[in-house]
Amino acid sequence: MITFQAEGVALPEMDRRRVSEWIEAVARFYGKRVGTVGYRFVDDERILDVNRQFLGHDYYTDIITFDYCHADVVSGDMVISLDTVRTNAEQFVPAYDTTRFHSAYDQEFHRVVIHGILHLCGLNDKGPGEREQMEAAEDQALQLLNPL
Repeated sequence: MITFQAEGVALPEMDRRRVSEWIEAVARFYGKRVGTVGYRFVDDERILDVNRQFLGHDYYTDIITFDYCHADVVSGDMVISLDTVRTNAEQFVPAYDTTRFHSAYDQEFHRVVIHGILHLCGLNDKGPGEREQMEAAEDQALQLLNPL
């Protein structure tokens, strides 16, 4: 089961069924099944609180993933700052695919949503060469998503 909740922000507009099917398809690509996956959308101040409280980090981020996976079942909670997603879309996505996404924000939003799932599937982005592998996996996953 995949759930979407908002805390202190409006729930992003999305086709929840289609996004859930996409998440499940990406997990299957990595030989995984989706168990319980929760998305909580927040603002920058809330994600900073979560980052400090649970990870001991004192900085803003776009997503924090809590991994509860067991064997081949992907389960976890993702906390996503919609403020940071918007900032990243404005700064780091100068060109976007207009055939698949309505805006740079939509593209960045979906990239962050799937980023957490990729972590739950075993991909990392902190070690040498891992960021490039994660970005390639994100790009590949985005190709599976039908236009919303």
